[in-house]
Amino acid sequence: MQRRDFIAAMIGAGAAPLAARAQQAGMPVIGFLNSASASGYSEFTAAFHRGLAEAGFAEGRNVAIEYRWAEGDYRRLPALTAELVQAQVDVLVAAGPAAPLAKAATATIPIVFTAGFDPIELGLVPNLKQPGGNVTGVTVMNVELGPKRLELLHELVKTETMALLLNPDNPNVPGQMREMQTAARRLGQQVLVLHARGDGDLAAAFDTVRKLRAGALLIGPDPFFTTRSRKLAGLSVKHAMPSIYQYREFVAAGGLMSYGSSLAAAYHHAGLYVGRILKGSKPADLPVQQSTEVELMINLKTARGLGLTVPESLITRADEVIE
Repeated sequence: MQRRDFIAAMIGAGAAPLAARAQQAGMPVIGFLNSASASGYSEFTAAFHRGLAEAGFAEGRNVAIEYRWAEGDYRRLPALTAELVQAQVDVLVAAGPAAPLAKAATATIPIVFTAGFDPIELGLVPNLKQPGGNVTGVTVMNVELGPKRLELLHELVKTETMALLLNPDNPNVPGQMREMQTAARRLGQQVLVLHARGDGDLAAAFDTVRKLRAGALLIGPDPFFTTRSRKLAGLSVKHAMPSIYQYREFVAAGGLMSYGSSLAAAYHHAGLYVGRILKGSKPADLPVQQSTEVELMINLKTARGLGLTVPESLITRADEVIE
C-alpha cells in the first residue's frame, strides 16, 4: 500500500492521525504541502531531506513528516492546507501556489515557503531581510526570467510567433503574461497564450501550437509542468517544437533549452531553515533566502534533430551542453 493511501485509510477509519501520534511520542512533525505529485518531485524532496540532515534531523528518527500532494489539482490545496493546520504540525513547508494559502490558514505555525515569485508582492512577507510574523522561506528567480527565456529562444529560432504554455490555475499567471508580453513587444514578436492544467491538456496544447503555426514554445513556470518535464520534453521532440523551460531536468530529458535557478538548491535551503526552526529559531528572524544563480543548459543533440544550428554565442554562454 502506498504511504498516502495508508494515511487516507487510517484517517477514514477514524484512527488517530500520524501527526498526533508522532507528537505524543515527543517527535516534532513537519507538514509538507505541495501542489504537484510525489513521484515528480522526488529529486527536490531528497534535497529537502539533505538540508534537514545537515541541521540534525532525519525522518523517522527524530522528526516525522506529513506529506500532502495535490497531484496537480490546485482545487485540493485549501483542504490539504486545513488538514495540516488542524493537525498542529510544528512547521509547515509550503511550495509555490500553496504558500499564500498556508499563510492565510495560520498565524501561529511557522511556515517555510519555496517560491518562484515575489513574496512581498503576494503578501507573504513585508520585508525580505526582516520577514516578521510566522513566515520565511526561499525564492528562486523564476517569473522574472521569462523575458530572458524568450530572448534566448529568439536568438536560436528565428520566428515571428511563439507560443506560451501556462497553467491557468497558477496565481502567478497574470504576472507571467505581463512580463512576457512586454518582452515580446520589445523583440517585435507575437506571443500566443495556451493553457494546460492536466495531462490531457498537454498533448492538445502541442497540437494547437502547430495549428497556430507558432515557431517555438515557452513553457511557463508551474509545479505541474515541473513534474511533467520528461513528458513535455518528449512532446517537444515528437512535434519537432523548439522549446525552453526553467529547469535543467527538462533538457536532461530531451528538451532543447532551459534557463533558470536550481529548484533542488531551494529545497535544500528550505530543509536547513526547517531544521533551524525546530531547534528554536523564529521565522521572523530568518531572512528570506534569494537564489540569484541561474544556469543555461542546451541539448545539442535535440537541436540537431530539429534542424537547428546553435550559435557559438549561445554555446559559450551555456553552463552545460549535452552533446
